[in-house]
Amino acid sequence: MATFTQRFLVRYRCRKTLKMRPFIQSAQRIGEPSVFQHGFQVRCSHGSSSHDFLTTLRNRGICESVFPNTRPDEIMQLMSCPQALYCGFDPTADSLHIGNLLSLIVLLHGQRAGHTPIAVLGGATALIGDPSGKSKERRAMSAEEVENNILGLMENVERIFRNHSNFNHFFFPPHRIFNNRDWYKGQDIISFLSTTGRHFRLGEMLSKSSVQSRLNSKEGISCTEFMYQVFQASDWLHLYQNHNCSIQVGGNDQTGNIASGFDLIHRITNKYVFGLLVPLILSPSGEKLGKSTGNAVWLDPKKTSPFDFYQYFLNLPDSTLEKFLQLFTFIPSEEISKIVESHLSSPEKRAGQKILAENVTKLVHGDTGLESAQRCTDVLFGKSVSALSAMELAELQQLMKNAPTTELPAASDLCLKDLCLKIKCFSNEADAERIICAGGVYLNLQRVTDPQLQVGKAGHILPNHITLVRVGKKNFHLVRWWV
Repeated sequence: MATFTQRFLVRYRCRKTLKMRPFIQSAQRIGEPSVFQHGFQVRCSHGSSSHDFLTTLRNRGICESVFPNTRPDEIMQLMSCPQALYCGFDPTADSLHIGNLLSLIVLLHGQRAGHTPIAVLGGATALIGDPSGKSKERRAMSAEEVENNILGLMENVERIFRNHSNFNHFFFPPHRIFNNRDWYKGQDIISFLSTTGRHFRLGEMLSKSSVQSRLNSKEGISCTEFMYQVFQASDWLHLYQNHNCSIQVGGNDQTGNIASGFDLIHRITNKYVFGLLVPLILSPSGEKLGKSTGNAVWLDPKKTSPFDFYQYFLNLPDSTLEKFLQLFTFIPSEEISKIVESHLSSPEKRAGQKILAENVTKLVHGDTGLESAQRCTDVLFGKSVSALSAMELAELQQLMKNAPTTELPAASDLCLKDLCLKIKCFSNEADAERIICAGGVYLNLQRVTDPQLQVGKAGHILPNHITLVRVGKKNFHLVRWWV
């Protein structure tokens, strides 16, 4: 039977959307034993004992609370030796977003401290739907849609772990990725209810805040969504029994589901497990960032380009700078204090936001994505012709989504006025003459005022065979010259 990762690789090879090498080189494949089972010793990247990462998470504001919060000695003792910790991601979209990124960063902090991170993709639970934080039932998804979304999420997770590993020079415990459909597909509803289901008490299930809020709503809650907490709890039990996973990471809106898993594991094993609750990421205006609110900052470059991703962090207000540096980077806290202090001495330079944007973009999109974001920034805001010359047509088209592209032969002997008419900047010669002479037209970020200027002979075709034409402040046109 092919593993989930093997099936993922075959699908992507067929799609020709990813290079295979990074995945072949991935440190851990699904179903393989953890390095701890082979007796290897993992050196923490910061040289401290593995349980210190809890202190790190608290000090940085990444972990808002621990569930249950009544057993601090037990969790510190538990984390004093290598553990597995997991976070689940339901594939309700084909990409994760920066709210999910914070949970991945918790897994990365755990990995840096010598623990084994596990990402669980909810191929089964996505078909059920989590009622947490929802005022009505989620849209039903087809199995094919879920499968396609899983491929996107797995690419996101693999890329971030790979980037993190590439940018650090320490040995980290390998990460693991599972699809929870793999451990449900062999079960039937009768056997599931007669084994796992008998450990749940209806009163406790009804008391969950996610259930209560829906019971009190006009729409109510379906039996399907009501059972979601049972399946998430069962996921954790499976991971605990098969992969020594004692820690679950989730947003603070997942407290009810984490409590269900805690209760199930304790009833069956008489052991204690723990949840690490991370804050929800809000926009500067206080709204939750995510798919349901329509303001998600996606991790897939096709949905949010590296430039837009970079700009989101670059444009955060000063009031959130220190918090986001603590949450989304691995810069030591003492260094963050110095960065913020230096930034506040000249806030107009946005030096702190630049460091934040560079670090997060590099983690999510790698060196190539960061370089692209910086080139795009230099072109739009720095008026850098050298940066424009280094850009590919596809990169410019992504940057200027509404800019039409025209392909012309490089041998064309066009003056500026004729070029503008040919690419439909103006509808008539009179407008073209008037606006060019008034200084309203730019070639490759430089103002030109001569309608008869020979574009090719004047050197306005860049080495990348592109000319960027701008009319006014916002109307861009791309010209691709072919030989």
